[in-house]
Amino acid sequence: MATVIAIANQKGRVGKTTTAVNLGAAFARKKKRTLLIDLDPQANTTLTFFTLQEVTHSVYDVLADHAKTLSEIVKPTKYPNLAVAPAKIALAKLEANLVGQFDAPFRLKDALAASRPDFDVILIDTPPTLGIMTVNALVAAGFLLVPIQSAYYAMEGTDDLLETLERIRARPNPELNLVGVLITLYDKRTNLARDIVSQVRKVFGNKVFKTVIGKNVRLEESPAYKETIFSFAPDSSGADEYEALAREVLQRVK
Repeated sequence: MATVIAIANQKGRVGKTTTAVNLGAAFARKKKRTLLIDLDPQANTTLTFFTLQEVTHSVYDVLADHAKTLSEIVKPTKYPNLAVAPAKIALAKLEANLVGQFDAPFRLKDALAASRPDFDVILIDTPPTLGIMTVNALVAAGFLLVPIQSAYYAMEGTDDLLETLERIRARPNPELNLVGVLITLYDKRTNLARDIVSQVRKVFGNKVFKTVIGKNVRLEESPAYKETIFSFAPDSSGADEYEALAREVLQRVK
């Protein structure tokens, strides 16, 4: 059965999608059958691999009205062992559609049940909110990975996310664990970035990954060329860092 990891932080621009795409690619390179589930209406994970014209059906069709099963909408990428359950802008109206539905938090978990044997790792990219999409991801996942940007106000909102984690663990998903906190967009040239890293490590202790993702122009450019960092700039520091992160995550989820 697949290990399911949700990547979440309600703050935007902290590297969630970059981490989902490149961590997923790193797993695939290790011959792990990997599925990326895009739960963000902005569909940036999806657009790293496909044009919107190539996406006929999306996660919305699975979660909104069960019109499709997850396996019916999953699309293989050009990379071996890496597939995507794509998003479209229609996901933005799912929140309103699920209001009052008794099974609203469990839609993704139920949809995953039939597909988990087909994969070794499932990564869920979430929107920058703590709404029903992120709750679905946390209810479906066994692990939570939290990216935190090494910038001023980095910790803002983290308490709300951790409170949500505890609420999910208290009732709908007691098996959910924090696999780790990932420091992203780290600029080693600045004192502020170093201070933020120290602060994050003080708060989260050994839950902070040893691997730190630095600011890297190659990581920023690669989605525009519909590439992961491993195909776009395999000798870059970004490729080395996501390779190291994949090793750390696999050690922690054993």
